[in-house]
Amino acid sequence: MTSTCLSASHPYVNIAYYKFVEIENLESFRETLLSFCNKLNIKGTILLAHEGINSCLVGSDDSIQQYIDYMHADSRFADIEFKKSYSDHIPFRRMIIKVKKEIIPMGMDSIKPAHFTGKYVEALELKKWLDDGEDLVILDTRNDYEVDLGTFRGAIDPRLKQFRDFPQWIKSNFAEHKNKKVVTFCTGGIRCEKATAFMRQEGFEEVYQLQGGILKYFEETANRASNEDNYYDGDCFVFDYRVAVDKKLNEAKYEICYACWSPLKPEDLTSSQYKKDHHCPHCFEKHLERESKRSEIMRMNNMKALQVRQERAKEVRAKWEKEKQEST
Repeated sequence: MTSTCLSASHPYVNIAYYKFVEIENLESFRETLLSFCNKLNIKGTILLAHEGINSCLVGSDDSIQQYIDYMHADSRFADIEFKKSYSDHIPFRRMIIKVKKEIIPMGMDSIKPAHFTGKYVEALELKKWLDDGEDLVILDTRNDYEVDLGTFRGAIDPRLKQFRDFPQWIKSNFAEHKNKKVVTFCTGGIRCEKATAFMRQEGFEEVYQLQGGILKYFEETANRASNEDNYYDGDCFVFDYRVAVDKKLNEAKYEICYACWSPLKPEDLTSSQYKKDHHCPHCFEKHLERESKRSEIMRMNNMKALQVRQERAKEVRAKWEKEKQEST
């Protein structure tokens, strides 16, 4: 369970953050960060690339504060905003730092959010726009399984299987909105940095990104407009063992398929196509394909092994018969 404040029942601090900034000597920086996190008993994931850093971490309040101070002392990361939530358990099993080509894959070298991206709109400003009924096009940049748990009312859902599909989807489906006021959003903001950079490259002039993403929006509206409609229906998928959080950043009650990362609804859990940690209705067909290929490989390997044994048996028998003839 998570909470919006630190307490005896919620002693662990979860932080999410990212920054697009040039980083050199990635392997050396990786080793330094890994050693520091292990010393503080911090768990989670950090992705490093030449274009920046993207991370979700959890630890004690003191450990996380030491980590934040350490990062803010580095001029490259001095302005990072760390989004916090609190939990009664550690939603990560270990500390992992990976060096990648991109911290959020889009596959386009021309997109450099550190130098060129869309305008920012803060959480309460977006809520005001929605309160006032402004003429907006709201665009969800997340994957389809994330959107299924919740999204902004009236938002356009591209049904993305992966973020790499976003550029082609925009080219094929979104040109009619080029002269409109477009607000993009995602979980924490990182995907929108690249999404809006690409859209501006494609000629979209008035394109915004929700600063801090859905998580920051939940935090701000829960703290400052808790009794008002925030125009978001459902929960927000998060990439850790909490699965999802609600509009007050409390852990929502979902199971997840660890084979395909799809959040599971009650009917999924009772489906004959669900086997915990192996497959679910969302990935069952792929599971069958994998099993079929695996069975075929095993059959071929068994046939080859049988052939080898048969050839070996022939050789042994031939040798035995030859020795028998020579002895007579």
